[in-house]
Amino acid sequence: MKQKLYISGMILGATKKSIVILGNGISGITTARHLRKKTDYSITVISEEAPFFFSRTALMYVYMGHMQFEHTQPYEADFWEKNKIQLIQKRVIQLDSENQQLLFDDKSSLSYDNLVLACGSIPNRFGWPGQDLKAVQGLYHKQDLDNLEKWSDSIHEATVIGGGLIGIELVEMLHSRGKKVHFLIRESSFWNTVLPPEESELVNQHIRAHGIDLLLLSELKSIKGDTDGRVCAVKTKDGKELPSEFVGLTVGVSPNVAFLKESGLAIGKGILVNRFLETNLPNIYAIGDCAEQQEPLPGRSAIESVWYTGRMMGETLAQTLAGKKTAYQPGPWFNSAKFFDIEYQTYGQISPSPDKKKENQIYWQHPNKNCAIRLSFDPNSMKILGGLSLGIRMRHATFDQWLTQNYQIEEVIKNLDAAFFDQEFSLNYLKEFQNEWELKKSEFAFRL
Repeated sequence: MKQKLYISGMILGATKKSIVILGNGISGITTARHLRKKTDYSITVISEEAPFFFSRTALMYVYMGHMQFEHTQPYEADFWEKNKIQLIQKRVIQLDSENQQLLFDDKSSLSYDNLVLACGSIPNRFGWPGQDLKAVQGLYHKQDLDNLEKWSDSIHEATVIGGGLIGIELVEMLHSRGKKVHFLIRESSFWNTVLPPEESELVNQHIRAHGIDLLLLSELKSIKGDTDGRVCAVKTKDGKELPSEFVGLTVGVSPNVAFLKESGLAIGKGILVNRFLETNLPNIYAIGDCAEQQEPLPGRSAIESVWYTGRMMGETLAQTLAGKKTAYQPGPWFNSAKFFDIEYQTYGQISPSPDKKKENQIYWQHPNKNCAIRLSFDPNSMKILGGLSLGIRMRHATFDQWLTQNYQIEEVIKNLDAAFFDQEFSLNYLKEFQNEWELKKSEFAFRL
């Protein structure tokens, strides 16, 4: 699909406020869309990466052949012009807050009345020898996908470093093209800082069942190159040498704030914001992966690099910019992902190692299928705290209601079938989980 980049040179009216949004990910574009619905402000979105908004989480499916890159772009080519949202594809190198200007690498500049910083994250690198060799990269930007495609035909073996969600996505991508994949994880089990032990082990087994060389308690020492400057092997701290024509560095991300260090913005790990997403400088806001909450809500991280929180920040900030000052209220925690073909969903609080005085958990796992359900609850009040499912799709709205309205755990379990997705066509395992509860509930010190 051919697309036309719309950069308006037209002045929309001297009295119209100018809103400039740096970043065209989910948070920045959500702000622009909602603000356009509410105002006739001049809106400009800037991105160095790509001119048009696309779904970053869909990049893996482009590589795996399930869709074309154009399919990751949810808006028609003329959407931006019709909605008078100006798009600029340039690199910003400096923020001049005193004069309310952004400076570009081509020495041009752009003025603003209000600035929204939605500049996202960058992949972490920790100074490993060889990390700058050819065919060593992360998987975050569109350019990363293009580079992976460029190297792909010459990859026989690959190594992925880091056991998070991006890491397992990259493992699955390479596996789908028939590559032998080594998966280095420094922890004792996959994602065990987030997943409880049973779920983590279930995913370990699932990864290995796909033929992946899962190496637990394994850390990268160095990356070895050939005479052409391309990676040829990976060395681990325990002495292994793994042949590799490609290395994926997926050891987390950090807020993209280096270019703002001299701007006068208050910066910690990210750009510090209050509950209204305001920075310390007038008329400047920060949202999405680059924003760091100064007063995070109880049980929430100061920086949340999650699609749905970025969208909610964009919706919230659009209200404020349109004249209705609104605090960011994300509601109960939610996240979802896939581990190969195992769907994962989590809601509220599920601790991998719970303090039994504050959190009890009931867990059921299917004896021969890769599916499981876990619920957590307060042992004193008996209120539900959270839920987690593997291989079973659940309804976000139902869990959100239970958590916000402080449902009792017994009531949740009695009505658990309301949370199962596609009830008519899918097995929901309601009776199995209820039976598990009846067997285990006597082990919990609680008051019925």
